[in-house]
Amino acid sequence: MSDYTAAQKSISATFDSDIEIITPELQKIQFTSSGQMKLNRPDKLRIRRTGGYADVELVYDGKTLSLYGNNAKSYVQADAAGTVDQVIDTLQARTGAAMPGTDLLLTNSYDELMSNVIEGKYIGQGVVDGVECEHLAFRGAETDWQIWIENGARPIPRKYVITSKTLAGAPQYSLKIKDWKTDVPVDADTFVFKPPADAKKADLNALAMMEFDEVPPATAPGTKK
Repeated sequence: MSDYTAAQKSISATFDSDIEIITPELQKIQFTSSGQMKLNRPDKLRIRRTGGYADVELVYDGKTLSLYGNNAKSYVQADAAGTVDQVIDTLQARTGAAMPGTDLLLTNSYDELMSNVIEGKYIGQGVVDGVECEHLAFRGAETDWQIWIENGARPIPRKYVITSKTLAGAPQYSLKIKDWKTDVPVDADTFVFKPPADAKKADLNALAMMEFDEVPPATAPGTKK
């Protein structure tokens, strides 16, 4: 899978993601969002995630990284020449955002995925959105994860689940990938960021304040009824 995805010059897909929190009353709450992704190696990327509490778009054109928050009607930009791999690493380091799922896009995705694995198992067959997949499960010290990979000549990731073992209730993050296409002609404007007329450019320090996840910002679990 990792060899196949790394070899693709261009990738486009849609996705649905779920992230769970555990309230002080030990109730598990799940927040859901959807999005679209377009990648053109080595240095073009566009991702949009939309949910009930987050509406964020990331655009990278090989020279400038732009991050737009539709709810805040503001955007930030930073010079970031390099590859998509380098930009993802920089963004995670700058914001502290985990950005789960982006490791599947990296050219060294195998190394990243397996870096903390202490045990792996082949579970068997599974079906995701009507597609037959191979189901594998891996254990780490702090997190476990599972992945469902399409059978056949196109071994693409179809579903990815991460379980946090250090938190009570073991909340999960899950990602389902759909409409996967490779080597599709990409319009030149796809990776050009054009801010809406009512959007304001914010200071670069606001980058760390942009919300990447679907969990409501600054909301203590269990405080609302």
